[in-house]
Amino acid sequence: MDFPVLSHHGGTRGVTGSCHQLHLGPTSSLLIDCGLEQGAEAAPLGFDVQGIQALVITHVHLDHVGRIPALLAAGYRGPILCSEPSARLLPLVLEDAYKLSISSQPAHVARYLEFIRDLIVPLPFEQWHTLVEHPGLTCRVRLQRAGHLLGSAYVECDVQYEQANTRYVFSGDLGACGNPLLRPVQPPERADVLVLESTYGDRLHPPAGDRQQRLEAAIDRALADEGTLLIPAFSLGRTQELLYELEGILHRKALLNNAGPAPDGDPLDWSQLPIILDSPLAQRITGVYRELHDYWNAEARARFAEGRDPLGFSQLISVDTHARHQQVVNYLKSTGRPAIVIAGNGMCSGGRIVNYLKAMLGDPRHEVMFVGYQAKGTPGAVIQASEGAEGFVQIDLDGQMYEVRAKVVTLPGYSGHADQTGLVAFASPGRGPSGRVVLVHGDSNAKMALGKAIEAKFRQQGRSVTVSIP
Repeated sequence: MDFPVLSHHGGTRGVTGSCHQLHLGPTSSLLIDCGLEQGAEAAPLGFDVQGIQALVITHVHLDHVGRIPALLAAGYRGPILCSEPSARLLPLVLEDAYKLSISSQPAHVARYLEFIRDLIVPLPFEQWHTLVEHPGLTCRVRLQRAGHLLGSAYVECDVQYEQANTRYVFSGDLGACGNPLLRPVQPPERADVLVLESTYGDRLHPPAGDRQQRLEAAIDRALADEGTLLIPAFSLGRTQELLYELEGILHRKALLNNAGPAPDGDPLDWSQLPIILDSPLAQRITGVYRELHDYWNAEARARFAEGRDPLGFSQLISVDTHARHQQVVNYLKSTGRPAIVIAGNGMCSGGRIVNYLKAMLGDPRHEVMFVGYQAKGTPGAVIQASEGAEGFVQIDLDGQMYEVRAKVVTLPGYSGHADQTGLVAFASPGRGPSGRVVLVHGDSNAKMALGKAIEAKFRQQGRSVTVSIP
């Protein structure tokens, strides 16, 4: 067998479960991500851990790190390499998953976390790190910002095998342009073999420009209707983006109010509007995001330098205990006090958002706003489908039927993934030799469409490329 060679243990049949192995030689390999397939139960790993020199994590979403417990159970004791922000976030994500699926006994959780932390090796961005150095074989890795969430990276692997030098690039998940908190993606300077995600390989995102105005309009409706704006959101990434944009809106409204009454005599008082974050995991992750403000983009860092706290402003109320959560649900249901609630989980299939929905879906004063993808068959997808529907739609929540009388709106422009244009630009920066692109992490239509678009772009540049779909 000629080395190096790639094998895939996930992320080839759909958009989750990323796990790729770069075999450097007969007894030496590197693992890039070890993710869980959506909806999959914890299962045996399915591959041998012998000879894996290191696990490199692109980012800490469960579809990229959720099989780490299985990897450890199979005997892996090597380093877990990741960016410095990911090193802070990974224990939080794995702790939450451990409590949900294995044990919430404090002693068990503490022991597990100590074990994980001992293996994590934080790497700075943009610096080469040598992993393997043997006669005839050298492998070094470098992390570059991927713009998907804080700490997300794509991985460059430089492999010197006997006389040949090959650079492998693993994209992980690439972010969409215009993320309010993160620095943009820079394409790799060279990729002989690019393992590229294709989540939105057959789609273009709508312009993100008007999403803030639409968010503001929804809040105005909530104030006018004396209702609650419910936003089901994922704890990691989306919640922090929303908080940042809400702080921006509130700050601008406060400046306008200080300058005198609004021109239209706007009676709605934004300064009294509570923004309720009801997700213990999202609160802990937001705390880490705040501490890691050095990793934000220039505009976000400038806000922070002005003395503003975009993720910890005064109108933000965090709900921790379950008893307090139930109090807030009952209070908002029974009073005419407008509020914005951000709660998990993002697809309404569990978590605290479900109690809000049970209490408020039947009342047209309230509004449900979707800012993320709703997978087919989830309660979120059923509620989303009721947007603009004639008559009342019924939704099954925990085995009981509820009528959807609340307003429902979808706010586009919050995708965490690059679209086809972004993916093609990443794959074909117009420099470096022609190479090979391996498409993963997408459904078959997305991969096919993206493959054709990449080939067309290379032809336009007068270069050749081989696109493969494992």
